[in-house]
Amino acid sequence: MFRLFVTAAAVLLVARLMPGIEVESPLDLILAASLLGFFNAFVRPVMIFLTLPVTFITFGLFIFIINGLLLYLVSYLVPGFHIEGFGIAVLASILISIVSGIINWLARND
Repeated sequence: MFRLFVTAAAVLLVARLMPGIEVESPLDLILAASLLGFFNAFVRPVMIFLTLPVTFITFGLFIFIINGLLLYLVSYLVPGFHIEGFGIAVLASILISIVSGIINWLARND
């Protein structure tokens, strides 16, 4: 439950700060965070495994593309969560990871 809250808070903060991302309602935010958590737990490891040669060649940078792709997929599946383009999704996924890491770090040090 805490991870869902952290992901939702990170998505909301990034959506407020970045143009090109829109969350229409709190329910859409929770749904997007839940789906993103599900994809990160189950789909992302499979995608990383399948793209291992490309990830290795790019020194791990291809993982940013995978994260952006999953976030873009979430925006496609959740009607009230919109991302304008794939580039914005990649940048937003990086920012969401950073914000989530900071929130988790602050919660651990509290």
